Amino acid sequence: MSWKNTEQNSFADSLVVQHKSLSELDDVHNIINWSEIEQTLSNLYSSRLGAPSYPPLMMFKILILQVWYGLNDEALEKQIARDLMFRRFIDLSLSENVPDHSSIWRFRQLLNTEKLLEPLLKQINNHLEQNSIIVSLGSINIIDATVTEAKQSRKRKGKDGNNIQDKEAGYNLKTTYGYKMHANTDEDGFVKKMTYTPGNVHDSKEFDKLLGSEKTKDKLKTCGEVYADSAYANKNNNEKLGKHNNKILHRAYRNTPLTDQQKQENKQRSSIRYIVERTFGLLKLHHGLAKARYLGLERNKTRVQLIAMSHNLKTGMNIFKQMQDLKDCCV
Repeated sequence: MSWKNTEQNSFADSLVVQHKSLSELDDVHNIINWSEIEQTLSNLYSSRLGAPSYPPLMMFKILILQVWYGLNDEALEKQIARDLMFRRFIDLSLSENVPDHSSIWRFRQLLNTEKLLEPLLKQINNHLEQNSIIVSLGSINIIDATVTEAKQSRKRKGKDGNNIQDKEAGYNLKTTYGYKMHANTDEDGFVKKMTYTPGNVHDSKEFDKLLGSEKTKDKLKTCGEVYADSAYANKNNNEKLGKHNNKILHRAYRNTPLTDQQKQENKQRSSIRYIVERTFGLLKLHHGLAKARYLGLERNKTRVQLIAMSHNLKTGMNIFKQMQDLKDCCV
């Protein structure tokens, strides 16, 4: 299947009056090498049969816009049709038709089916690192989990009399029925790695996956210090991390209260660990992480992975702008 040529300017494009509002998202092109992203997506629609499809890179950018502006598929289709900035960002000529909402939905599912979302997050982070936006040398790991309420979280009977609760979700401490986003962020709030599970999976179960570490004998070869709350405190993790990298909050046990030194260490570690909670707060406030949009684990996992990528891109753009302002001030 071939790709449509959507980038060629038409006569209508030449009539557009330029305004600074149209270039508000242009900074993302300075921090991401889109040609490498396109290469990662190049095997999609590999069949030679069928009508030409929209370029995968354009469709991927559409999904980024969807997260940034909190739009469902139908609203996103309408917004692309009438918003010049959106068309500019995705390189869609005014003479070209807009992808319909069903095409957007299918492409999002295709990214999950082809298992491209995790490599894309890693690739975006690598680009941000190459542009000195993400600091890799001496970077720390801040690990935590947050609950996302299921789309259908209450026990209710449908028309057929069966329970309509999302069957793939689970209760978190018998309070919220839904899913969990487990994340490893750095000191600037960039999501380095994430996993997604039913709400009844304990936070510590995803610890090794979030570190993405190699086991050497009985210790983890980590990329730096690891900060986490006391839910991750256990003998096994303490031994894996070693004394130098272990910044997990100390836990008090029955008849074994915390010492003054442990309390002081917890206070210092909490002053850094809060960054991951701030990141979760931003994702819930601006990107709808608090509530699942779909039924089922995989669909919601796809959405949350796209949220993580979009958050990193947005944060990266903000840092890039600050860097540019500092350069301008020094000139």
